[in-house]
Amino acid sequence: MGSLKLPKSDLLRKGREFDQVYRQGKRLHGSGFSLIYYGNNLGHSRLGISVHRQLRGVVRRNRIKRLVRESFRLHRELYPQQSDIVLTVRPDWSSSDLAQVNATVAGLARRN
Repeated sequence: MGSLKLPKSDLLRKGREFDQVYRQGKRLHGSGFSLIYYGNNLGHSRLGISVHRQLRGVVRRNRIKRLVRESFRLHRELYPQQSDIVLTVRPDWSSSDLAQVNATVAGLARRN
């Protein structure tokens, strides 16, 4: 069961890590979100999530973050490999379940 965990080492946690991805990363724009990624030398991908405050309600913002983390944990093959990834969610985000999140990320990755 330990392989199903998402360790903290797989998450972007510091402001400077986010800043580096924002400044130097490649952007893919989807419906209601953008995926920004920048290669790393760690041998695995790391995820950061940014949800705009105009999405009213902390419960809604936290649910979005949980869904994105769960998608990353279970379906890493959909996300860019060996990269630091920031998924920025805009106020027009409409995905409400895990299947929709996976489908939108997979569609975006196919366009790339």
